[in-house]
Amino acid sequence: MAPLDNSDIPLLRHTLATLAYRTAKTLRGAPSGFENFRAAPSTRTAIQIVAHMADLMEWALSAAEGQPVWREGRPESWDNEVARFFAAIKALDERLAKPATPACSPEKLFQGPIADALTHVGQLATLRRIAGSRIRGENYFVAQIAAGRVGMDQPPPVREFD
Repeated sequence: MAPLDNSDIPLLRHTLATLAYRTAKTLRGAPSGFENFRAAPSTRTAIQIVAHMADLMEWALSAAEGQPVWREGRPESWDNEVARFFAAIKALDERLAKPATPACSPEKLFQGPIADALTHVGQLATLRRIAGSRIRGENYFVAQIAAGRVGMDQPPPVREFD
């Protein structure tokens, strides 16, 4: 295995910003009761998905710090789980912004927790549509996404469509 370096960190941080942007868009304006919506009896509810996404970001941070630990949280309130996700992604981004090399490779962080979380954003968007509250499509290529901007507060879309 090649020695770890920080050359992939800027792209990884941009990926986190993309995840935050897309998650914020998917959660903004969610209808009352959406947190308990599920596509079928055997699928996760929206709050369970967001809680799992927070778990993934917390796991990624622990791996980057060299002490990978998986903890599956029990969903609390919708607002708490949304806040926990954005706090966890912020903590991970801040760790990656430090000059110290992460304890695990950026590739592993991407292929595991970050790619998994991106998948779950798509699930949330699909749930919104099924629940009758779809989000508008967007040309994400022109979106104002920037490394370090990983909170719920995101710039407005540049080019949405129906």
